[in-house]
Amino acid sequence: MLRLFALSLVLALHTMPLCAQTLRVLTTGAFKLVVTALVPEFEARTGVKVEIASDTAGALTKRIEAGEGFDLVFSTPAALASLSSQGKVNAASISPVARVAIGVAIRAGQTPPALETVEQFKQVVLNARKVAYIDPASGGSSGIYLDGLFQRLGIAQEVRAKAVLVPGGYAAERVANGEADLAIHQVSEILPVSGVMLAGLLPQPIQNYTTYGYGVASTTNMATAAASFAAAAKASSSQEIIRAKGMEPVR
Repeated sequence: MLRLFALSLVLALHTMPLCAQTLRVLTTGAFKLVVTALVPEFEARTGVKVEIASDTAGALTKRIEAGEGFDLVFSTPAALASLSSQGKVNAASISPVARVAIGVAIRAGQTPPALETVEQFKQVVLNARKVAYIDPASGGSSGIYLDGLFQRLGIAQEVRAKAVLVPGGYAAERVANGEADLAIHQVSEILPVSGVMLAGLLPQPIQNYTTYGYGVASTTNMATAAASFAAAAKASSSQEIIRAKGMEPVR
C-alpha cells in the first residue's frame, strides 16, 4: 500500500494541469510558512487553488474529529496516527517532511544571553520578568513539552507565576510588544516575527525536536491534487525553503 501511494505521488507531479478547484490544506502554525511558500508554484502548475487554515496540532485534531472538511493536513506524527486510526486520514499517505527545534527569542538589538548549558538556560528563564510560550492547554507541541521541562528542572511554579501563555500563533509577538522579556517557541515561529531575534536554541540535553508530516484525507475528492501538493513538500527543490523557514528536512 505504501508503495502504491508513493507511486501516486510521483505520477501526480507529472500530470497535466488539474481542473480549477480548491484544495483545502490544514497545517500547524509551525509549518504554515513552508506550506504558504509552496502555494504559488503549485497553483501555477496545476490550476488548483489552495486554501490554508492553521492551528495548533491539538486543535487541528479536534477540528477534524468534529467534522471539519479538508483534503490534506500537515501535523505531528502522533496527531496523524490518531487521525488515521479514526479513519480521517489515509494511513498509506502519511510521511514525515521536516523537524524543528525550540529556541529563545528576545527583543531585537539586545545582547543574547548564554544558553550553552541547562543551568544557563534555567537562570535566563528565572531572571526574566515575563516568559511567553504556547499554552499547553491549547494543544501546541512546544507548550506541552515546555510545561513538562519546567517541572523536570524544578522551576514550574516560578515560571507559571510569570508566564504569558499564548493560545496559538507566534509567542514571540509578546516580546515584540513588550508583554514579555523572552519567548520560548519553535524556531520557525520565531524567525517571522519582526522586532525580535533568535537568541539561541535550547541546550542539547533538553532540546526537543518536533517532526511534521502530512496525511491525505480519507474522504477527499481531491486525492490527485493532495498527492501532488504532498509530493511538492517532499521534493528536493523544497529543502531550501524548509531550511529558510528554520526547519530541517527529514526523509
